[in-house]
Amino acid sequence: MPSFPSPGLVTICEINRNLITATEPLADDQAKETYAKILGTVFSPVSFQMDHLISSPSPEQGSEQRGRIKESDQWNSWSTALREIFSDSLKRLFHLVDVKSLPAVDLHGVSWHQHKHILAFISGPNHVTIRDYEDSEGKEPFILTHESQRDVKLLEWRPNGGRTLSVACKGGICIWTASNPGNIASVRSGVASGTLSRGSGARWTLVDFLRSHDDEQISALSWSPDGRYLASGSYESSSFTIWDVAQGLGTPIRRGLGGISMLKWSPTGDYFFAAKFDGTFYLWETNTWTSEPWSSTSGFVTGVTWDPDGRMILVSFSDSSTLGSIHFASNPPSLDAHLLPVDLPEVKSLTHSRGIEKIAWDGSGERLAVSYKDGDELYKGLIAIYDVRRSKLISASLIGFIRGPGNNPRPVAFSFHDKFKQGPLLSVCWSSGFCCTYPLIFRSHVLP
Repeated sequence: MPSFPSPGLVTICEINRNLITATEPLADDQAKETYAKILGTVFSPVSFQMDHLISSPSPEQGSEQRGRIKESDQWNSWSTALREIFSDSLKRLFHLVDVKSLPAVDLHGVSWHQHKHILAFISGPNHVTIRDYEDSEGKEPFILTHESQRDVKLLEWRPNGGRTLSVACKGGICIWTASNPGNIASVRSGVASGTLSRGSGARWTLVDFLRSHDDEQISALSWSPDGRYLASGSYESSSFTIWDVAQGLGTPIRRGLGGISMLKWSPTGDYFFAAKFDGTFYLWETNTWTSEPWSSTSGFVTGVTWDPDGRMILVSFSDSSTLGSIHFASNPPSLDAHLLPVDLPEVKSLTHSRGIEKIAWDGSGERLAVSYKDGDELYKGLIAIYDVRRSKLISASLIGFIRGPGNNPRPVAFSFHDKFKQGPLLSVCWSSGFCCTYPLIFRSHVLP
């Protein structure tokens, strides 16, 4: 039987397909009595002010403000007026659905560093919190803020780039780097930098700001696996940009008309996935940057995650409770692929949900986390954890559900630590104002 957390209990961890729970409130003692005996460490929850996440102007409000500014310029000339009206009409036509649909997309509001026990998550409209579990100076997190960091939508650590974090904002991408007092980070010329420090330890510096076209809101972000290139996109634009971060230069790539909903580089770097709000998505090969278009009858893509080998993709759609798995038929740069269904019947039969909301797949390919829309009172706001088997087809069996802390918690964002050697670590930002980490322990060499 799948593990189910009764109301009033919170989930602590998984041990051998059993999701362990404890009574609230959250305390490190609960972790010390369970997974810390195996892992030798405690991942304390990090609290934040949830109301700060919903206090910023919505994209629709921002569009209205831009519209009013444009209207004030229409008296300059008839030709200018016509261009402004036409441009504004196109934006309203193609992006109104995109803006309203943006909350349904998995915006990756929490991210683990690939090689260190450092967690970053969005903790406010303009704020990012960094929790370094390797920091010996204490448990107080860093809060990253800067005048350029407005309306944060998602973030992602740079692979093979030390402690460098990219943050998608209004108007561009903030690039933060941590450094020690004897090794100051290099700031790109012309960037209005800022440095945040605590005591004599590490400090965080804004080293670059990659400006988007026409002050667009960046709402899609993905690093190439070697850390050289950064892909970015916006619900306001039909093109995405590939940045050579060392040079600070971006190359726009355009396909179709819909605004960008999702971007994801493959783990090998051979392929690239781009999805749009019009229900289309594209598979690119990165040798010559050619692509094959796909079309969905189940709504637009809300979540996408690659398997560790870069040969399969799991995709969730806005109007479906069934995942899609894309399998490449031959080696790169071939784009020959097949889309097959991955059924998660419990999402409907147990939870009575209206469909899948967000997904995350562990880097080992063995655990899948799924959140879903609505659901009945007993199952609302939980995260389903699946055991995944990969062969020619992907199959998933339900292990159980994770319940968060606080009053009526729902998962706002979640992500796996893909390189934690002792098993998957799932971190979840809950609407109740806690970012919690759940070790999923099941390997025989870890268990006593």
